[in-house]
Amino acid sequence: MRVHLIAIGGSAMHNMALALHEKGFKVTGSDDEINEPSKTRLKNVGILPEEIGWFPAKITADIDAIILGMHAREDNPELVKAKELGLKVYSYPEYIYEATKDKTRVVIGGSHGKTTITAMILHVLNFHKIDTDYMVGAQLEGFSTMVKLTKDAPIAIIEGDEYLASPIDRRPKFHLYKPNIAILSGIAWDHINVFPTFENYVSQFEQFVNLIEPNGYLFYCHSDVELCKVAEKSGIRNHITKMAYDIPKHHIKNGITYIEENETVIPLQIFGNHNLLNLNAARLACNQLGITDAKFYDAIQSFTGASKRLELVFKNAHFSFYKDFAHSPSKLKATTQAVKQQFDNRKIIACMELHTFSSLNETFLAEYNGAMNDADEAIVYFNPHTIEHKKLKAITPEQVMHYFNRKDLKVFTESETLVNYLKSQSLKDAVLLMMSSGNFDGIDFKHLSTELLIN
Repeated sequence: MRVHLIAIGGSAMHNMALALHEKGFKVTGSDDEINEPSKTRLKNVGILPEEIGWFPAKITADIDAIILGMHAREDNPELVKAKELGLKVYSYPEYIYEATKDKTRVVIGGSHGKTTITAMILHVLNFHKIDTDYMVGAQLEGFSTMVKLTKDAPIAIIEGDEYLASPIDRRPKFHLYKPNIAILSGIAWDHINVFPTFENYVSQFEQFVNLIEPNGYLFYCHSDVELCKVAEKSGIRNHITKMAYDIPKHHIKNGITYIEENETVIPLQIFGNHNLLNLNAARLACNQLGITDAKFYDAIQSFTGASKRLELVFKNAHFSFYKDFAHSPSKLKATTQAVKQQFDNRKIIACMELHTFSSLNETFLAEYNGAMNDADEAIVYFNPHTIEHKKLKAITPEQVMHYFNRKDLKVFTESETLVNYLKSQSLKDAVLLMMSSGNFDGIDFKHLSTELLIN
């Protein structure tokens, strides 16, 4: 089997390339930019393109499948050549479905929590040595790649992103997976460049439920009012079983969260109501895969979280530093609230970066009203050059303060100034939470933690 990946250097695409190479396929690819860690990982297995750029001559009639990444454009010369030759062109999610269509597919969707729920399920399956294919949106501890596709694994665990499938396929990715078991964690408007209204965004989740395989299962968050409406009105024709989940009974003692299950308590290495909701969603899916509650709880105790999801950067007796992927209003609120609940006797300093298209859009900023109110000190950072690069209308610190609706909000537009401010603060008995889908324009968190401890 010969497969060529157009835009092989992306985070998801290079993991797909590694998975197909591991499967024994002949893998080639092209890209106009390949950065680390993709470059080294592709080089180590001998599939790094010899030259950077697009080369139509690479596209020949003996290629069995073309996989098209989001980074490519509609007029990509290799894509044009593939169409001329009549080759089968798959989007990334299309190929995931093609490789898993004969397996039991568990698809995890929702505006937040997808990666964590997927990671939890994979952790439990791995703990009990149950073979599975998977696709997840972050590098997980204990897993060499973000994608695994095999011939024999009977199960596939798939993180179901609602963003577009490819430059030539405007369907949301999660519409292509047709799950046997589906999870929806919540609905909070995002990706306004693709879904311009909340109603349009919600309709994508209704369609997802209607695409669950006949007699399949849907597990959804009971505390999300909009999601409950979607679950109630959708999925009638495919005769699916629906079950809502909520926060399990628990308590916090000495900074550790314990699940209360019958007469036993189960200590966790994660915390926060949103993570407890994620845990219950993962448990229900695992039940359908034949894993009892007892086996689930036995495994989940050692789960430390997905990358950049309340990931601990540094801690000592008086100070803790976490980084998180939170960037949308709902994620920001849930993550800040979780840290406040877990460390109710410490000062919580929450700092977030406006980095995505939606978050930097003046129209969307109003959605952040009150999103950081659980923090003792709230900080927002954005880079005006990022806004300019995305060709968006400029925003001001005054607008950010207005829309976040917090009078003591601090707003920074230079990362160096932000770092200097943090270094000037007394951080004894404090928790610092840095949240972004970017990197605050290159701030090295490990290095920052050592600098903060000098004071």
